[in-house]
Formats: sequence, C-alpha cells, structure tokens
Amino acid sequence: MHTLKKELWNTKVMVKVSVLAVISFILMFFEFPLVWLAPTFIKLDISDLPALIGAFALGPMAGVIIELLKNILNLLIDGTTTGGVGELANFVVGAAYVYTAGAIYFRKKNFKHAIVGLFFGTIVMTIIMAVANYYIMFPFYAKLFGMPLDTLIEMGTAINSRIVDMKSMILYTVVPFNLLKGIVISALTILIYKKVSPILH
Repeated sequence: MHTLKKELWNTKVMVKVSVLAVISFILMFFEFPLVWLAPTFIKLDISDLPALIGAFALGPMAGVIIELLKNILNLLIDGTTTGGVGELANFVVGAAYVYTAGAIYFRKKNFKHAIVGLFFGTIVMTIIMAVANYYIMFPFYAKLFGMPLDTLIEMGTAINSRIVDMKSMILYTVVPFNLLKGIVISALTILIYKKVSPILH
C-alpha cells in the first residue's frame, strides 16, 4: 500500500510538472525586446514563471525538471538556431534561478523566505548569465552569424554610449536586463502563487 501511494504521488507530481513545462514552453513564444535597455536580439519572456511556481509548490528539483522539459520541447517542436547552445544556456540559467529560489523557500514556507529565495535566485541568475554571455553566448553568436564581436558591441553602443567593449556590454545590458527579468518574474510569482498553489497541492 505504501509503495502504491508513493507511485501514485510520483505520477501526480509528474503530471503537474508536465503541464507546467508545456505552459512554460508556450510562454517562450511571447517574448519582446527592451530596446531602451538592450539590443533587439536580447528578448524578455516569462517562461521561467511556471518553473518557479513548480519549484515553490513541488520542490526545487521539480522546477529544474520543468526547465529541462521546456527546453527539450523547444528543441523538438520549434527547432534551434544555435545548435542547442542557446537552449542549454537557457536551461542552466533557468534551473539555477528556480532551484535557488525554491530551495530557500522550502526551508520554511513563509512570505519572508519566498522573498529571500526570489532575491537570491535573481542574483544567481544574473551572475551566471553575465558569465555565460561573456565567455560563451556572445562569442558563439558572433561566430554563428559571421560577424565580429565589435558589431554586437556597436549595437549596444547605439543604446548606451558607455558601452565600449564586452565588459561594459555585460555591465550595462546583460546585468540590468536579467535583474529586471528576475524582478518581473518574482513579482508575478508573488501575485499568483497563492491562487494557483491549492491546485498544485
């Protein structure tokens, strides 16, 4: 009987994780650039929101699995223009974000720990994204599209004159962009989590 209940619980959790992953995948299509902050190839979406809600309701690893499934669905259905590198980066960054926030919240499920978790999750996401863009993503995209890195930097300079090299590009576009993204998703999580958590539980 105990084994049966455990299997049933696992099945229920995986169904919830799968549904959240599909919602997360769909949200990936609703992206838009912040032309006043970053070049148009850097776009904002809220596809991490279902994963974050899943991490809060079902545990931090549930959030990681949702991020994984989301990116697998994106590869299978929408394809890739980056040879899978973009999807891998999206998974690593998203997983770090939701796992950090979910792990802190799960230590004690109250509003204070939710805020602390969202704060540190945003910081972790921003740091990882800054490093990934500096060493991997920007050089990769430049090579993929056959353009020098200076071209990407010039796109940033057109928005912010303080952008003169790759370091300043990261500092003035990637860092504030991801901080803003974290704040937006965190705010949405706070607004809707209590309303949807009874369904997930």
